[in-house]
Amino acid sequence: MTGARLRALVLAIVALVGAAAIGFAVVDRGPKPPPPRAPAERPVLLLLTSLPLVFAEGFNLKDTGSPALTALETRYRVVPISVTSPAELQRGRLLLMAHPLAQPAEDLVALDDWVRRGGRLLLLADPLLEWPSVRPLGDPLRPPPMFMDTGLLMHWGLRLDAPDERGLSRRTLGGVEVATNSPGSLDGSCRIAEDRLAAYCRIGRGAATIVADADFLDARRNGGKHNLDALLLELAALEPK
Repeated sequence: MTGARLRALVLAIVALVGAAAIGFAVVDRGPKPPPPRAPAERPVLLLLTSLPLVFAEGFNLKDTGSPALTALETRYRVVPISVTSPAELQRGRLLLMAHPLAQPAEDLVALDDWVRRGGRLLLLADPLLEWPSVRPLGDPLRPPPMFMDTGLLMHWGLRLDAPDERGLSRRTLGGVEVATNSPGSLDGSCRIAEDRLAAYCRIGRGAATIVADADFLDARRNGGKHNLDALLLELAALEPK
C-alpha cells in the first residue's frame, strides 16, 4: 500500500470514529437532572403513595427508604400524607401521588379544589402495576394492582387505558428515556405526550401532570438509567414559579 493510500485510510478511520463518538453524544444528550438543593432551600413536597418508597414492606430499620426517596430528598423536604384532605393539602403547594390508594369522594373534591387554587400535582396512575410485593393479594398494605380512579381523571377530561401487552417498554418522560413495565396510555383534552405516557393539564390556576405508569420508580429492577432523573424533571417543571 502506498503512503498516500495509507494516509487516506487512516483519515477515513479517524473520521468514522469521530462520527460515531458524536452520534453517541447526541443519543445520550438530553435534559440534565435538576441539581441538588441545600437543605434550607428545599421546598415541601407532599407525598401520597401506596408503594414502599418511605419504608420497606417489612418496616424494618435496616431497609428504610428507597432510591426514589433518596433522589427526591436531594431537592425537597418530603412530607408524607395519608389522604388528600384540606388539612393535609394545606401543608404544601406541590404533591406527588405515586400510585395512591383510592381516595374518599370528599377528599377528591378537596384535591380538585386545591389544584384549581394553584396547587401542582404529579400523579402516577398505573393501570397495571408490576411492582413485586411479599404481601398476599387482598392485604390492605399491598399496593393495589391498578390505579383506582373514582372519577378524578374523567373530571379532568382524561381516559386511562391499560396496556395491550405486558412487559418492559421504553418511553419518554421529562425529555429523557425511561424504562417502564407494562405502562398504560392516556387520551383526552389535556396536552398528551406523543407516546401517550403522560398528560399535561392546566386546571384553574394550578396544573397536574398524569403519568400512566408507576413502575418506573423501581429503577433498580427495571434498569432505567434516567428513570429518577425523569421524576425530578417532571416535578421541577411543575414547581410554582
